[in-house]
This record gives sequence, C-alpha cells and structure tokens, in this order.
Amino acid sequence: MIRLKNDSQIEGIRKSCHELADLFNEIIPRVKPGVSTKEIDDWCVEFVRKHGGTPAWYSEGFPGCACISVNNHVIHGIPSKKTIVRDGDLVSLDIGINLNGYISDSCHTVQVGNVKPAHRKLVRVTREALLEGIAACHTGNRISDISKAVYHVAYEQNGYGVVYDYCGHGVGLDVHEDPSIPNCPSHERNPRIQAGMVLAIEPMINEGTADVITGDEESEWTVITADGSWSCHEEHTVAVFPDHTEILTDLDYAGNSCLKRTSF
Repeated sequence: MIRLKNDSQIEGIRKSCHELADLFNEIIPRVKPGVSTKEIDDWCVEFVRKHGGTPAWYSEGFPGCACISVNNHVIHGIPSKKTIVRDGDLVSLDIGINLNGYISDSCHTVQVGNVKPAHRKLVRVTREALLEGIAACHTGNRISDISKAVYHVAYEQNGYGVVYDYCGHGVGLDVHEDPSIPNCPSHERNPRIQAGMVLAIEPMINEGTADVITGDEESEWTVITADGSWSCHEEHTVAVFPDHTEILTDLDYAGNSCLKRTSF
C-alpha cells in the first residue's frame, strides 16, 4: 500500500533529509586514501547521534550507519577496519537517518583522488540518470516513466548495465515502503505518481554486466557485480507536490532544491 504523506509528515521527513545532506557535506571531504570504511562509519554515527537522530539501517539489522560499497561492490558494503580506501577508488556511501520517526535515504559515490576517466564517466552518467529519473517524477506520470528515464540514459545512451535485482522505493515513515521503483523496464506494478508520495530514486549502474551476486568472503549482505566490473550508486529522496517535485536530500538544500515543472 502506498502511503501518501501530509504536509506535516513531509516537513518531518524534510528535516531528516536536511540533516542527512549536512552529514554528506561533512563526511565526503574526509573520504581519502588511507582511511578505513569503519572510520567513515564511525564518523557518520557520531554525526547522527550528535544531531538527535539514529542510524536508519539499524532497524533493518544492517551492522552499520552507512552502507559503504567500494569499486565492484554495488550496495550494502559493510564498514570494516580491513577495507582501506585507496587512491582511484569509487566509494559509495548509502546512508539513512531516523529523526523523530521520519526517515531520510540518500547515496553518493565519492571519487577518491586520481580516478580513471572511464570511472569518472560512470559516475557522471549515473548522476545524470538520477536527475533524469527525478525530472520524470511528477504528478500524472507513472513509476515506469522514472524507470524509462534512468534506463535511457544509462543503457540506451551509454551501454552500461542497469541493476534490475534491486530498485528504489517509497520512504519517509519506514525505510522501505511501496511502491518499488525499478531502474529498467519491468513487470512491477506501475502506479500513477501522486502528490504526497515520498520516493527514494536510486540508479545502480555497472560498467559491465547488469547481473549481480549477493555475498562476498565476509558478508551475505554485500551485493557485487557478477563480472567484477565497477559500479556506481546515486540516490535522492524526493517529495511530490501538485506542481513540482522537491529533492529533499539536495546537498545545497538552502539553494535551488526544487525541480519545477517548467519543462513538462
């Protein structure tokens, strides 16, 4: 069941999302060669608790505040003292905050140091796919319009593998809510987008195959590419209003944080 949020609920979710944006603005510059993914997670936990929230993933049983996925790890990378960030890495930080019962969810892939041009392109295209998916997320459209927009940029224009086993979702009052939001054409339910929806749109794009496998030598949580190719994950939480869609987790939320329907 899709849970439409009222103005008061959206305001609560917005505050959680703004706290999450502040967290990213503080943490991203710290992701440098030599730090462990456990150190990064510890910083995230400290920030969240200092600002009155709790890590959202704890309620899902995940053993970290942040899912930290490096290079060929797609999602759900577990923070570890053994995983050391290196020059040239792609480090995806997928973080959620529960602030007074309101959930935020966002992911950004950090390019560490001297990243190869091919991997920089992967990040650029994934971010473009996310923005095109958000642009398609407005009242009157359907969930499949988001999927088509992401797939068009990532696969049809650039030939990347679009992960189909995992997808975006509703969010705000729980970590995972209806509807599911695939990043490629699917046979999922295809509801119409309505005002009051709060959605986590999250392309997961692979340099090679779209196929993934679950589990590595240390964790059954971690999802990695089936062919070992590198992956990028970008995500925003958005709220749908009658006349516009707001990116609640925009890192520059004090500035231009809305995509107005001027082009629709």
